[in-house]
Amino acid sequence: MKLDDKDRAIISMYAKNPDVSQEEIGDAIELSQPSVAARVRKLKEGGAIETQTGVNPLKMGLSMAKVDISTNNAREILDLFKNCPYFANGFTISGNHNLCLMFVGENISTLETIVNSHIRANPSVTGVQFNIIINSEKDVVIPTILSPDIRDESPCGLSKDCEECKTFHEKRCMGCPNTGNYQGWLY
Repeated sequence: MKLDDKDRAIISMYAKNPDVSQEEIGDAIELSQPSVAARVRKLKEGGAIETQTGVNPLKMGLSMAKVDISTNNAREILDLFKNCPYFANGFTISGNHNLCLMFVGENISTLETIVNSHIRANPSVTGVQFNIIINSEKDVVIPTILSPDIRDESPCGLSKDCEECKTFHEKRCMGCPNTGNYQGWLY
């Protein structure tokens, strides 16, 4: 997609204010509202303007973790977490580690339990670096379903019941919102 100066101005205006009106944009870049609408539609279809709804975890007082992983099966690890309510995103990367996962939860110990139970224990994983994000220079919005569907088994497939877990009983892990074994406030 090739962008001209008017496209760049539209994108910048949406970045500063996602609720900006097409009339405001038209006045700023000297185009009619129908011309702005056509450009906005083109930019949205091309992926230059995206709208995302979710939570800002750091503003909400949630913990956010970045987990760098060395694994010989990145797809397996990504598939393990694709329906996990704590999973924010995953990236296949180059370098010493080949996978970067982002998690969000009410406390660090829940995130640590996820990493220890699901990642460090996985035979395809050869290295893990677990880091807590302290601050963010820009707002971070994580699309989050705050009322997950209750299921008979956890989305990650872990057969261990939260009720049998020491960290769950000590309230160091909030449990899995998808199984009904959950003792946190977020979901």
